[in-house]
Amino acid sequence: MSLVAALSDPPVKAQGAGANRAWLRALDMTSRIERAPGRLLSSVVEEVAAARPDAPALLSDGESLTYGALAVRARRYARWALAEGLGKGEVVALMMGNRPDYMAIWLGLTSVGVVVALINTSLRGPALSHSLSVAAPRRLVAAGEYAEAAGAAAAALAAPPKLWTHEAIGKAILGLPDGPLTDAERRDVTVLDPALLVYTSGTTGLPKAARVSHHRVMSWSAWFAGLLDAGSGDRLYDCLPMHHSVGGVVATGAMLAGGGAVVIAPKFSAGRFWDDIVRWDCTLFQYIGELCRYLVKAPPGASERNHRLRIVCGNGLRPDVWAAFQDRFAIPRLLEFYAATEGNFSLYNVESQLGAIGRIPAFMAHRFPAAIVRFDREANAPARGPDGRCIRCAPGEVGEAIGRISGSAGDPAHRFEGYTDPAESEKKMLRDVFEPGDAWLRTGDLMRTDAKGFYYFVDRIGDTFRWKGENVASLEVAEAIMAYPGVTAASVYGVAVPGADGRAGMAAVSADAAIDLAGLRAHLAERLPAYARPLVLRLTADLAMTETFKRKSGELAAEGFDPRRITDPLYFDDPRAGAYVRLDARLFDAIAAGEVRV
Repeated sequence: MSLVAALSDPPVKAQGAGANRAWLRALDMTSRIERAPGRLLSSVVEEVAAARPDAPALLSDGESLTYGALAVRARRYARWALAEGLGKGEVVALMMGNRPDYMAIWLGLTSVGVVVALINTSLRGPALSHSLSVAAPRRLVAAGEYAEAAGAAAAALAAPPKLWTHEAIGKAILGLPDGPLTDAERRDVTVLDPALLVYTSGTTGLPKAARVSHHRVMSWSAWFAGLLDAGSGDRLYDCLPMHHSVGGVVATGAMLAGGGAVVIAPKFSAGRFWDDIVRWDCTLFQYIGELCRYLVKAPPGASERNHRLRIVCGNGLRPDVWAAFQDRFAIPRLLEFYAATEGNFSLYNVESQLGAIGRIPAFMAHRFPAAIVRFDREANAPARGPDGRCIRCAPGEVGEAIGRISGSAGDPAHRFEGYTDPAESEKKMLRDVFEPGDAWLRTGDLMRTDAKGFYYFVDRIGDTFRWKGENVASLEVAEAIMAYPGVTAASVYGVAVPGADGRAGMAAVSADAAIDLAGLRAHLAERLPAYARPLVLRLTADLAMTETFKRKSGELAAEGFDPRRITDPLYFDDPRAGAYVRLDARLFDAIAAGEVRV
């Protein structure tokens, strides 16, 4: 099919020429990656700095950097890495909150071949030690407020990394040269080299460190810069965690690739959000669905329609929130997308089809080789037919989304870069899927398509559930609960909460004596981020037997947390009391009615 014919695809044509232009802009920007394999995101910053050194790049209330200042700061961090003797491919772990210098650090370090592991600042204790151990860093850079926790977690490793506080490294770089790096200093780093380690729960087990190459960084940045038509006059509001791929790479990279500016907020605040959007004169912002739900539920504010936003971009926006969000806040356009940090394909809803996560036009099919295959819930794997091959789903049929893995070195866009643990990488792969020898990547996500080819997210597979915009690994939470004295068994699962996105964590717990709930709550607060702590506890005497022989977590999840249906004692982590309180019918009704914020 010719490009001209493909561009007349009926659903795209119905939405006008704007969607086609967005795809073509993205294609043009990504085509430059293969033509210049030595051009990294730090190189893009250098180019803009040379042309417009005083143009704003990273803005915040605490500190702002022009492109010129960002380029200088990144060069000095690069030279710090060289002075520390860090070799190409060696790892530095970074544990800091949102701020412009976060970006400067990893841009500088990766420009000389160092791999930066972006550590979740919510982690503590064993979970933090695990994240460090799978990265095996030689250095650990932590902001002052995280230094004590980082140091304690690092000390538990067999080979502890040397700890640098952000304040100390900031002083150390001041004496380093700020001129452009020489060819020798750059160490011949190309887009095929690793750049970052970004953590993801996957579908089972503890957090895994996904490898992210410079090619992936450049692809994410270029795709979104093109689809958003990002330019020098744009400012994007970013209040998502910078240790995540969306908040720390997609949002920031797209604007740097387009020559615009990123407004970095320390965290999301529903009460401050629209005032910030207006005060910084933002034209875009990056969302997750939970953020939009909070904004819709927030009281009206004077600034909420007094803005210059032209498009917002994100993922996880539920259909029941979509229209209310767009109408109330006068949002001209939404760009919903689907992607995974370790994934090898993405979906983009360029046409703004309500509720859809994306669509692959015919002329883009070669760039996004994806399929949805029937899923066998008993086997917890894609179903196979009599010939041993997977079975493609028909429109409307729910199955697991998979992406074809390229075996060609000349096709880095579709390779699976994997995790630091080879065994975990292998678990994500399907072989001999449609023909002998082919390989596809499992997403762990159930989806369906409609007759027009739009994709719709249905649910997650396995032990992971999504809450507060985060994937929560049941095994990690269960292990933290079972580490508390007296607990003999725990089953963790997600339950639907009326009016809330995703599934909240609930734990069925057995113990050999009465549980000190205050002690358990404090115990979990030390070991788990807030979004992973169980919202509801179900205390049961026979969990071990029923979990092993009869009851499964799916059945527990189906029962939910309505005390009218469950005879076991239930406790709710009430934010008003800061404690687990007995969950009775009256409290359940208040939660269901939205009178208690979860």
